[in-house]
Amino acid sequence: MLMESLNRDAQRIARHFGLRYASIEAERSNVTSRYGICYSDGVIKIRLRHAKTGRPLKYSSLVSTLCHELAHLRHFDHGLHFRAFNQEVLAFARARGIYRPRAGRTRELPAGGASPPQALPAPRDRRQPASTPSRPPQAVGPRQLDLL
Repeated sequence: MLMESLNRDAQRIARHFGLRYASIEAERSNVTSRYGICYSDGVIKIRLRHAKTGRPLKYSSLVSTLCHELAHLRHFDHGLHFRAFNQEVLAFARARGIYRPRAGRTRELPAGGASPPQALPAPRDRRQPASTPSRPPQAVGPRQLDLL
């Protein structure tokens, strides 16, 4: 049921941004060094339980990780373009009710709502010749980007 919900939400987000992935899978339980990972072949794995306590993570945390990994399908790094796109993906998910980081909290927001998010600095111009691929060629097996 949980993975079905994540897959359904991933499809909705990916479709909106024109992203393609191979699968969304639960990370192995013995992996405790990251919350999620995106491989160059489009496989995304999400850790479902807290590394130390073993308790299930909140759905909002899983969706945050999912959005982060989906953003890597466009930017396979943690640079400014990635961070800006990740914020765009999170904003879309929040606007559609998919990402609800405050769900279940009883604390009220200050008058006037939450403070606005900080703008990212303008990305530096890193133009590459049109013939240069946006991702380096794949070596043996899919590349991975460890996250969080």
